[in-house]
Amino acid sequence: MDTLALLLHGFDVALSPMNLLWAFVGSMLGTAIGILPGIGPALTIALLLPVTVTVGPVSAFIMFAGVLYGAMYGGSTTSILINTPGEAGSMMTALEGNKMARAGRGAAALATAAIGSFVAGTIATLLLTFAAPVVAELAFILKPADYFALTVLAFTSVAVVMGASRVRGFISLFLGLALGVIGIDGMTGQPRMTFGLPDLLDGVELTVVLVSVFAVGEILFVASRYTYSKDEIIPIRGKIYMTRQEWARSWKPWLRGTIIGFPMGAVPGGGSEIPTMLSYSLEKKLSPYRDEFGQGAIEGVAGPEAANNAAAAGILVPLLTLGLPTSATAAILLAAFQNYGLQPGPFLFTSNPELVWGLIASLYIGNLMLLVLNLPLVGLWVRLLYIPKPQLYAGILVFAMVGIWGVSGSVFDLGLMAGLGVVSYAMRVYGFPIPPLLIGLILVPLAENQLRTALAAGQGDWSVLVDDPISITFLTLTVLFLFVPFLLKRLRGQPA
Repeated sequence: MDTLALLLHGFDVALSPMNLLWAFVGSMLGTAIGILPGIGPALTIALLLPVTVTVGPVSAFIMFAGVLYGAMYGGSTTSILINTPGEAGSMMTALEGNKMARAGRGAAALATAAIGSFVAGTIATLLLTFAAPVVAELAFILKPADYFALTVLAFTSVAVVMGASRVRGFISLFLGLALGVIGIDGMTGQPRMTFGLPDLLDGVELTVVLVSVFAVGEILFVASRYTYSKDEIIPIRGKIYMTRQEWARSWKPWLRGTIIGFPMGAVPGGGSEIPTMLSYSLEKKLSPYRDEFGQGAIEGVAGPEAANNAAAAGILVPLLTLGLPTSATAAILLAAFQNYGLQPGPFLFTSNPELVWGLIASLYIGNLMLLVLNLPLVGLWVRLLYIPKPQLYAGILVFAMVGIWGVSGSVFDLGLMAGLGVVSYAMRVYGFPIPPLLIGLILVPLAENQLRTALAAGQGDWSVLVDDPISITFLTLTVLFLFVPFLLKRLRGQPA
């Protein structure tokens, strides 16, 4: 079947009444958590994992996709109205969006953010539709040594790019690797790093780690910095619309933001923050109204919001085709696949086309739903900002505990959740990034399995890891990721 026929089959799956309902639920949840400061898609999907165990994988991933796209839409609202990004990818939107709102142009800022998100999301989903099958076909030529080199590249790039320093990034990565090897070794049957505790023989439950890191750690961090001052919410004046000049100034940034965001989302460590920063810098250079930047330039909202949503589609390309997460949210989506006994990669397209193409088709549907939900109902969404923060975060903590208890019924898992939550809080305080920990934890079984398979095929000869052009390319990129930033800083005379 060609791509269009498979996509039509995907629409047949996604347009079933039950899946439409899950897409709507995901879009609503995503918009809400995007608006609420301090809650992102990674936290929401982590919290939903324990309660979706009885939901079919197709419906669950359609809902998760709605959460992912919805958070990108909703994050712009708080950035514009209270100068507090609800989601990390909306940081750049706050720079110009809040200035526009204070100048009485908040309606136009919200409109260009919502429409730009729709345009970028739709174009990026089109690119995903046609790029994913091609990448999946290419992935069939990868050998175990190539896959191992690819995971090493993912580990290194995420550890180097994210966090305040490379040392902190690698410490976070090694902590994740250590957690990932706990349990019984699949090849030898010997327990590893269990410290004599029977509860650790099956390894550390992935859901427990995800909820600990994102729910408990995040809540402790927010609570430690909570102040009782009330946020100033700027009222929206007039209807949500844009003038002809604002349309003329927005459409090019939408397209440029899409071009920047989609490939950056697919690169390990790209995330949504880097493409939005690049988009903002580019618009500031190219705009004929550059003197307005810092005072409320609409291009500074249109470009980053488009890049933000395009990056959300970009992360799905390596995730679905190679099983490679490039951000914290992608790592949690990979964990969700593993919870259902599925391994993303080229074989997923042939073994479970209903899931893959139903998910891709749902992105088109969810994108349209989000445009309808965000433009006319923005006044309703703003009311969420009046929810008292202490009650909100306390409710999330209770929900997390109930979810973990419902899945495992283990007191040990609740204690582990509390302990890891304190560790992740300390990591946030001292600037240790969380994504390397997650990606290390989730990818280490794949890396270990591919390494052992490659060495077994080479009869223990380590040169098998570097006797293929593809693996050499990946390892060369790894070395470049590791040393090029250091060399650039030395050349500029900056401390490494």
